[in-house]
Amino acid sequence: MTGGLKVGDRFVPQAETLDRAARAAAGLSKLGVNAGDVVCVYMRNDFGFHEATSAAGLVGAYPTPANWHNSADEAAYIFQNSGAKAIVVHSDLYHTIAHVIPKGANVFIVPTPPEIAAADAQCAAPDGVPLWDDLIAANEPFTKPVEAAPGTMIYTSGTTGHPKGVRRQPPTEAQRGIMMMLIGQVFGIFAAEGKPIVTVVTGPMYHSAPNAYGMVMFQTGATTILEPRFDPEGLLALIEKEKVTHLHMVPTMFVRLLRLPDDVKKKYDLSSLKFVVHAAAPCPVHVKQAMIQWWGPVINEYYGGTETSAVVFCNSEEYLAHPGTVGKAVAGAEIRVLGENGEDLETGGVGEIICRIPAMADFTYHGDDEKRKRAEKKGLISLGDIGYLDADGFLYLCDRSKDMIISGGANIYPAEIEAELLKAPGVADCAVFGIPDDEFGERVHAVVQPQDGVKLDPADIKAFLKERMASYKVPKDVDFADELPREDSGKIFKRKLREPYWERAGRKI
Repeated sequence: MTGGLKVGDRFVPQAETLDRAARAAAGLSKLGVNAGDVVCVYMRNDFGFHEATSAAGLVGAYPTPANWHNSADEAAYIFQNSGAKAIVVHSDLYHTIAHVIPKGANVFIVPTPPEIAAADAQCAAPDGVPLWDDLIAANEPFTKPVEAAPGTMIYTSGTTGHPKGVRRQPPTEAQRGIMMMLIGQVFGIFAAEGKPIVTVVTGPMYHSAPNAYGMVMFQTGATTILEPRFDPEGLLALIEKEKVTHLHMVPTMFVRLLRLPDDVKKKYDLSSLKFVVHAAAPCPVHVKQAMIQWWGPVINEYYGGTETSAVVFCNSEEYLAHPGTVGKAVAGAEIRVLGENGEDLETGGVGEIICRIPAMADFTYHGDDEKRKRAEKKGLISLGDIGYLDADGFLYLCDRSKDMIISGGANIYPAEIEAELLKAPGVADCAVFGIPDDEFGERVHAVVQPQDGVKLDPADIKAFLKERMASYKVPKDVDFADELPREDSGKIFKRKLREPYWERAGRKI
């Protein structure tokens, strides 16, 4: 099998996908989608996701994936804030967002994958909405010179509510070369030593890391298998069947794999695996060590952010020698740890991590240059994490300075949930924070202060929120308190609520 995309039993060679993307690019260009514009992709992992992303790049536009689990209002914000000139959407998802699509945006329907369409009558293409396939069929491949593909603009949430699009400047040839060297290392392309790569995109490509991984692997000629959802035993079977060599994962997947019965773990041949990399959330030491013991020294890790890309990396041998580390600075990266007054801390000193690869293309937050300025400290970028460097230069994470929850690799921001909670009948005040979860790393927890004389029910609180936001943001647990602890300023002392859970778990992150 030559390189290309595979979904279920369907396979499309790389050349065919690139041809379809070039034809779609010609159609988008005729509609006025130009360099610097945005093409929003509202889809599951599918062939059309790659086609739309590549087509946007060919005309110099920013492909912008949106989380299709979001509520209609959340999707509307991204459509409007990004100024999307075109929206490419699966047919069944169109019905959930049709009423919030901005006027003037060109919409194209991609057929829902047959596995889903067979069970859902809402998957029929709506009348009068252009089809993505028709756009492709009506055009010859785009041939105009491409100024520079700017890369994907990912929306990453902020602690003040609405997400912000991380908009990177189009890279120069030198910057593109630096990026490809970095990608070659952290995604294991160099480790393949020129041999064919077979990989599985296990995470949704609306997230930053799976998006970069899925697109890069496809572009480098790998056979890239797109999975609609993660299934532990299903992945093991797929590794054996397809002779998978490379994977990109998050720690939650490791936890689910390790929970499989021993006879299931031993059932499948995993010897084809050459390079497995994980990121996006902290991995407990015992989980990482257990995975290395099971799969062998093929487990790798990197740390970074949408704003910085990967800045540190470590392989299995380095991790076993430095348990708990997330890695050591990659070539060209700068990592520093700052104290409370902004001073540089010595080895072992715990403080705010700032990092960056200065030679890479710069970024801003779409429509919010001030936020970009606030993120920069001493010429580097703060991702909101607390940690330290050891004597060998390996980085360790201790806590997060931002009031953020990472659950199963997804960033969740309490301020957004709290704002909706305060709208609920009978709620006087509330605090939302993350507590330990063996499977997801963290889960969303809420403590609600009812109004005087009001009795609230957790199920009612959850039902209220489910109507207003994506289900993964809805607290798994809701407790009630007559009074919430407050600082002298009147701000809720959330740390006092959060700490007991983490102390019992014996960890802070």
